[in-house]
Amino acid sequence: MCGLAGVIFGKKRRRAEERDHLAWLFTRLLVLSESRGPHATGVAWLNRDGEHRLFKRPVPAGQFVTDKAFQEVLAGMDNRATLLVGHTRRRTRGDERINRNNHPIRAGDVIGTHNGTIYNADRLFRRLRLRRFAEVDSELLFRLADRAFRDETPDLERFKRDLALCRGQITAVLASRRQPGTVLVLKGNKPLELRIHRRHRAVLYASDPAFLDAVLADERGWRPLPLESMTMLVFRHESLMEFSRESFTFIAQGKRGKAP
Repeated sequence: MCGLAGVIFGKKRRRAEERDHLAWLFTRLLVLSESRGPHATGVAWLNRDGEHRLFKRPVPAGQFVTDKAFQEVLAGMDNRATLLVGHTRRRTRGDERINRNNHPIRAGDVIGTHNGTIYNADRLFRRLRLRRFAEVDSELLFRLADRAFRDETPDLERFKRDLALCRGQITAVLASRRQPGTVLVLKGNKPLELRIHRRHRAVLYASDPAFLDAVLADERGWRPLPLESMTMLVFRHESLMEFSRESFTFIAQGKRGKAP
């Protein structure tokens, strides 16, 4: 069990106060998400020029957000930002003291976070002859996404065909430096909740709806964005409110050796 938290940005000329407020909401979500993953914490942002910043450490979120480097990462965002992702990791496979095992993970041009386990990742890495730099199974998901983002527009059909080979649990958020204006949200068989705000032109998400309810208790204008299992949302920076939905499949399996 890990925690996902983040902000997806639509195109808007935001004042610094609004950017800071969204970053503050994100920080609160990240700290609340520590209960889902106490072993490591990480954040990354991507902007529409393909620039990105990534910072992660093998510490719990409450400690992580007090680090000066975390504040510097958030301060580096501007109105070009398309995505801000956060992750709190509960170690399953891969030593969190080896930072490349922690999330967000960059694989090729793709940056993303994943909650779940892909049990046949080792076999698929070999079968598909994919490059590998970390011990964690999550890297497979982002290597597959990188294959789909090699052209001017993402090849979602190829990505879905590759996802269908996976066995385990998948819920993830990702984007590519090649097409930074497109953000994919995959809700498989792990939880994920979203809230959308028309005036802010932004989407907040977290693994637990209680975290969003707590952070947004005194806020106005945020409304739930329903997301069923085995659904991929495709957000585009230029027109955030006109997102699309795609169904996807994989071999859903709750525990190793126990297929449904």
